[in-house]
Amino acid sequence: MSETAPLSAEEAEQLARMRYRRALTRKKRKEREAASEVKELNITAMMDMMTIILVFLLKSFASSSAAITASEDVRPPVSSTRATPKDTVAITITPKNILVGDREVVRLKDGRIPEAQLQGRLVMGLDAQLKKEVQKLKFIADRNPAAPFTHELSVIADKMVPYDLLLTVLYTAGENELQNYRFIVLQRDSE
Repeated sequence: MSETAPLSAEEAEQLARMRYRRALTRKKRKEREAASEVKELNITAMMDMMTIILVFLLKSFASSSAAITASEDVRPPVSSTRATPKDTVAITITPKNILVGDREVVRLKDGRIPEAQLQGRLVMGLDAQLKKEVQKLKFIADRNPAAPFTHELSVIADKMVPYDLLLTVLYTAGENELQNYRFIVLQRDSE
């Protein structure tokens, strides 16, 4: 067995310096590691999280039931149907105007479409707005398979709207690939 000889003063000093350097190196490494640690919230990760939540909420809102604006000018007919309205392109026909969504596209004169707005049976202002709506729905359908373009249209009409006016509006909608019509009615109270 070999025994270790006692260290000379010079060797002992060199060994102490080496231990000191190692300890100093370890301390510096730990300081560097501690400096790279995050001690506060990362704003980029927070923004990513908020964006995901926002997209989820917008998608949830967009797929909720149809929102139909009530107006004093429109008194829909009453029905005993149990069907619920779907969220589609909505055309509202009042005695004063025709709206797509909440935007007025044609102002009626004495309950009729002005001749300047007609081209045959096509209503020009309504046609232009429906083209925009269909283009928007197709754009969404191209990018989101869960929201296909269904060619559906909801018609909210006053019960006193003339049949000829209703046919003219439906003809214009049909020319814009909206062939599936749903008429919005008030549900009769069950007795």
